[in-house]
Amino acid sequence: MALNIVLIEPEIPNNTGNIGRLSLASGSNLHLVKPFGFEINDARLKRAGLDYWQHLSVTIYENIEDFLNKNKDVAMVFFSSHGKEDHWSINFEDELFLIFGKESVGLSKLILKKYSNKLYKIPLYSKYVRSLNLANAVGIVVYEGLRQIRG
Repeated sequence: MALNIVLIEPEIPNNTGNIGRLSLASGSNLHLVKPFGFEINDARLKRAGLDYWQHLSVTIYENIEDFLNKNKDVAMVFFSSHGKEDHWSINFEDELFLIFGKESVGLSKLILKKYSNKLYKIPLYSKYVRSLNLANAVGIVVYEGLRQIRG
């Protein structure tokens, strides 16, 4: 049993490192879609992922088209503050791909439009907060998925 965490164009190495650690801890696979806002051998990435990075299941894609072409027949859900449904309404299943956008702007308008029927949000209960930190958002979603899958 594994979920698939997908980061489209991640910008902050510390977030990606923390999400890498979360991937390993949760038994998930990590998928990284270029371009990155850092070098894959960035010390901050490794430091945030500690010495776990070598044990991760990581797949790297050249761009979003490469990712979508190689994964066209898989179940996917996308996360954005523009989603209409909460993440609790997702019917999580084994091997589901959880797609997250980059830290500064989230998912592209093209993806938001193309996958609007698979777009979910994590509810925010303060008018002063626009979004959550990417690593926190991934953690919330992954462990909700595991809770549902494992019962």
